[in-house]
Amino acid sequence: MSQPPGQQQPPQGGFGAPYDPPPGSYPPPAAPPQPAGPYGQQQPGAYGQQQPGPYGQQQPGPYGQQQPGPYGQRQPAGPYGNQPGPYGNQPPQGFGYGYPPQQQQPQPGYGGPTQPPLPGGPSGGGRFRGRAGMLIGGLLAVVLLAGGGIWLATGDDGKPAAKGGGHSSAPPAPSPSPTGGNGKGKGKETISPAAETAAVNAKRKPGESKLLWLQKAGVDLPELGEDVYGPWFAGDTVVTAMYHTVTGYSIADGSLKWTLRLPTNACAAPTLPTDDGKLVLGIEHSTAADAFCDNLQMVDLTTGKAGWRKAYVRDGAWDGLSDLAMAINGDTVTVGRTSRTDAFRVSDGKVLFGKLPGNCQPFGFASGPVAIAAASCQTAADDHKEHLVQRIDPATGKVQWTYKVKKGWQVAQIYSADPLVISLKGEKKWGILVLNADGTYRSQLSGGPGDYAPKCDKDQRTQGSNLDSCVGVAAGADTFYMATGAVDIKTGTANKVAAFDLSTGKYAWSVTSPADQPLTPLRTEGGKLLMYLAPARNKGGGIASVPSTGGEVDMVLRHPAAASDIERAFFGPHIFYVDGRSFLTHSRISGTDDDEIEQRSMAVFGD
Repeated sequence: MSQPPGQQQPPQGGFGAPYDPPPGSYPPPAAPPQPAGPYGQQQPGAYGQQQPGPYGQQQPGPYGQQQPGPYGQRQPAGPYGNQPGPYGNQPPQGFGYGYPPQQQQPQPGYGGPTQPPLPGGPSGGGRFRGRAGMLIGGLLAVVLLAGGGIWLATGDDGKPAAKGGGHSSAPPAPSPSPTGGNGKGKGKETISPAAETAAVNAKRKPGESKLLWLQKAGVDLPELGEDVYGPWFAGDTVVTAMYHTVTGYSIADGSLKWTLRLPTNACAAPTLPTDDGKLVLGIEHSTAADAFCDNLQMVDLTTGKAGWRKAYVRDGAWDGLSDLAMAINGDTVTVGRTSRTDAFRVSDGKVLFGKLPGNCQPFGFASGPVAIAAASCQTAADDHKEHLVQRIDPATGKVQWTYKVKKGWQVAQIYSADPLVISLKGEKKWGILVLNADGTYRSQLSGGPGDYAPKCDKDQRTQGSNLDSCVGVAAGADTFYMATGAVDIKTGTANKVAAFDLSTGKYAWSVTSPADQPLTPLRTEGGKLLMYLAPARNKGGGIASVPSTGGEVDMVLRHPAAASDIERAFFGPHIFYVDGRSFLTHSRISGTDDDEIEQRSMAVFGD
């Protein structure tokens, strides 16, 4: 059991100076060695004694003095436009429409196509999960531990633990839904997406956006459901993949532009496509129930046409059992596993590189212009527990720099590739490391309200575990943002979004959500942080913003209250804000009695 803050022994072998490789090993960092950072020494005043504020007593409001609400009394309608707490202290309904589930791992931020979605993904080289794996999660509790950084106690499964507990993560049952007359609804009344959109917009209030369009899943899925991959954006088309179908819709009105039937089921996918709208999906090698995810299928997202298909070998126990981490960097798609990564040219499928020289192999990359990889080294114990962070030329596999993670720590996620923010895990602990662009040590995050709640692929999907797909985190040039889990307040529950200075790693400021409507960082734009405001009962969600220096939260796009039931029904939603429109998709769809056919699969809001 973890010790409480202030009593936890500092982790041994924490992070310190930049990696100084042995002669002839890895290219040395360009910058001179830095002094030992917070990983290697006790941070003054951070965890050695009880701090006023985040750990001991009620923390002052985000900007230096105690705010009158939501902790004290009911607030008048503010920038969010709604009275907080319409139903008292009812437990939240789950993240995205309520709060991050308290019995699952934290939850990161939703990204947008203008910035690579924020890192999440494979647990560094040894997470094994099958189709039912995502349904298994330990009881977790997040704490800030001694040692000079943000440390989280973890459960036996190695996931950061979440403090508090008990809130259900099950989404509310969807209201009588989609298009009628398919004969599969077991007599249930249904309404078409177009009719439901019109009904919502007829009830719009002043200041609310429109529900622009809805789509339904339209597919009879296996009993346990299927993962949803995407969305991806290519010109005027938004694309998702699920089961054995890839579908492109018009961004403007949601009309079907194309649909592509895959030869087998989709089982993995990169977070981003290429700049010219090409994507490579991981697909199973056959339709058998126990088929491996060891084939690749290129798809042109603009036209919906299938390109090359190629198989690759998964050899050995580590390779065969580990999840896939896919990424696209330039014209290269990589497929990472615990023991190796294979790279292919997106345009024609040519093999670019496979297993690299030496006993250290990348197990995953983050998508984006710069190819940042996490690598594991096979040791005498054959446990792949020694980890590296590397910049690798995606066309050749040549390592350009290496940062060696100290013993006892492993790369869990890449929260951001630019700036470079890495989630690290150890036994019963968690840390967040910041590197410079040349791979040298910059800082480690410390302080803040605690109970941080990022959520990544492994928490929401059964297959695929990208390094760069977490929600609940975002990064600007100089600031990193992270959402917390739910905290009880007099009018319901709330959460915070905390900001950290990347140069020092220190906590800077935070904002508090309205009651029962948590805020989730999406991305930064124009000197502001964009956040998703989750819906509550009879209250719509929307897109909010706050200056990167802290300040008042403003609503950018307010979703209609009449659509709150639709919005709350999205499971593990991925939210993108693009050109004035917000897009909501599921991370997974399932149902009974063919309910999934009529389930809303995408909702788009805008003015």
